[in-house]
Amino acid sequence: MHLPTLLAQHMVRRPQRIALLQHIAEQGSITAAAKSAGISYKAAWDAIDELNNLAQTALVQRSVGGKGGGGARLSDAGERVLRLYQRLQILQSQVLDAAEDAEDLDLLGRLMLRTSARNQLRGSVIAIASHGHNDMIELELSGGLTLHAQITRDSTLRLELAVGSPVVALIKAGWLQVIDASQTPTPEHNHLQGQIEQILHAEDGPSEVRFSLSGGQVLCALSEPQHLEILGLKAGSATQVQFSPSLVLLGTPV
Repeated sequence: MHLPTLLAQHMVRRPQRIALLQHIAEQGSITAAAKSAGISYKAAWDAIDELNNLAQTALVQRSVGGKGGGGARLSDAGERVLRLYQRLQILQSQVLDAAEDAEDLDLLGRLMLRTSARNQLRGSVIAIASHGHNDMIELELSGGLTLHAQITRDSTLRLELAVGSPVVALIKAGWLQVIDASQTPTPEHNHLQGQIEQILHAEDGPSEVRFSLSGGQVLCALSEPQHLEILGLKAGSATQVQFSPSLVLLGTPV
């Protein structure tokens, strides 16, 4: 069986869902497999649907109803994927044994993350405050910088966020508003101060502003040339950016 690229990536990034195949093979039912995997019945069904869609052929064959919520078994394709997953586990164990430093593995994981967001800031959760259906997640970045991300409560649970959880904050360049260093930021917005390293002007469209933060991170923002000219900003200028917590996306290691 030719393994689709998306499913192969899923096996590396979402091993918990692939491991569900093993529970299904052992338990013979969705209900029992979900219990063994430590997830809800609905989450198990969602995982099976996603796996079947990614594989383009059913990995799990199921029957609705009956005692215990219906039976389930792996198809021939599912059994082959499970065997491959088990071999990957062995290889993973060998890689972990060969690693010289745990920080190297952490760095490698971050370097392998691909996203359309230009700005990726590594941090950890230091507080979670509930606001109705949403949560305000406070993050601490390197250099003691902090920012807030507003996500739904469901997202907090799905990402299994807690105080101390490592996360990557993703912010698209177009979501950052460049303002003068002396300007008072919009209330309840994130604001980060830094120094402009470089301004790349485009022939048509906004300029790309690269600036460094005190913690050593480099951010990229898009801004109209006229706006930068009014503020008198150039390479070496102190400035700051602001952005709403609702524009911060969060990612976590699998």
